[in-house]
Amino acid sequence: MACTAVPGSGCVREVALKSYLPVLRIPGVTTSMLLMFAARLPMTATGITLTLHVVGDLGRGYGAAGLVGTATMAGTALAAPLLGRMIDRHGLRPVLAVCGTVSGVFWTAAGHLPYGVLLVAALPAGALVVPAGSVARQVLTALVPERQRRTAFSLDMMSLELTYMTGPVAAIALTTQVSSTATLTVIGLAFAAPAAVLMWLDPPVRTPEESGPGTGARPALRTWVRRPLVATLLVAMGALFVLVGTELATVAALRESGEVAWTGVVIAVMCAASLAGGLVHGAVSRSLPQPVLMVALAVLVLPVGLVSGPWWVLALALIPSNLACAPTLAATTESVSRLVPHTVRGEAMGVQDSATRMGLALGSPVVGWVLDHAGPAWGFAASGLGGLTLAAVGGLLLVPGRPRPGRRRLRSTPAGAGRAVSGSAATTG
Repeated sequence: MACTAVPGSGCVREVALKSYLPVLRIPGVTTSMLLMFAARLPMTATGITLTLHVVGDLGRGYGAAGLVGTATMAGTALAAPLLGRMIDRHGLRPVLAVCGTVSGVFWTAAGHLPYGVLLVAALPAGALVVPAGSVARQVLTALVPERQRRTAFSLDMMSLELTYMTGPVAAIALTTQVSSTATLTVIGLAFAAPAAVLMWLDPPVRTPEESGPGTGARPALRTWVRRPLVATLLVAMGALFVLVGTELATVAALRESGEVAWTGVVIAVMCAASLAGGLVHGAVSRSLPQPVLMVALAVLVLPVGLVSGPWWVLALALIPSNLACAPTLAATTESVSRLVPHTVRGEAMGVQDSATRMGLALGSPVVGWVLDHAGPAWGFAASGLGGLTLAAVGGLLLVPGRPRPGRRRLRSTPAGAGRAVSGSAATTG
């Protein structure tokens, strides 16, 4: 049935096709997105595989498994801006060569290492993991005209959702049918192969206009790390705080009701809702701004804890908040790409990766503590309130500060330099 035959449908299918097909037809976009999907897939499988390996094959507890995962995440968060800066300075190939080699060797060998060596090696291995997410955003920014980037970034977020729906399931299946050691070996190969193909193709990370002579000077940090960018990153942290907290509270709620076997189905519903939200966000000509999407994501999860009933009722209750998930993350990337000069885009995308991982690292223990002491209902509330708090701090950064008396006289500058010290952004720490 044609969408025009459905009164009030808004022709969603036709609008989506008109928005997404032109982006996918841009030379290099489809190939790059398929490669980025492949490069991200092993990352989504590492957490569950490490847990199963440490608990099962190595005979350790879940706490020990969590330490390895935390070390890996910490390494990634610390090194992401540095890897982005290396891409800005030297291009993709050297970074992919080092990260692809290290990731391939570590994850292939991880299944054969004793626990102590695995724990020590996890931090540097996490630091040098293939930065697929950052690379994907840089390549799309370089390939896609600015007017179509919302659509491109929405596609990227939907692709990411698909990896999270595919990677863990495939890892669990291979681990249970073969072994965790075999799964870790496959993960190592899955890191190395896409990195090698990306090295060979060497997709652009800058537009032709940004690659010309005289366009490569790196600006000082204080000229681009300003209040709007910091506010955007705080919102990104808040979004991941909400998402990880919601997942933990969902597992706790299903465990409390004796329906933990349905966890995979409920999370699949959440991913599907995020996909649908991302599809609409990328298809419309104008969408809601990042702060509004973030508030919707956080506010709509607050009442979920009040829902009672079987698992499918919980799944339905989680749909509204997850509709804002992919749009919020896509809007974050759009904001970062717009707020920073092209010469530091890789570093900025790395800082964005670090911010999201900080949100994950903060949300897990905070919401976990609430779940231990107050139960699932308050876990959902803590997820939403934590995200709103981080978003509110970001919003306060955008409120123009009141200059102190005599400040402008003391800070007066020659013509052309005033932009660095005037306006609300000038007081950025």
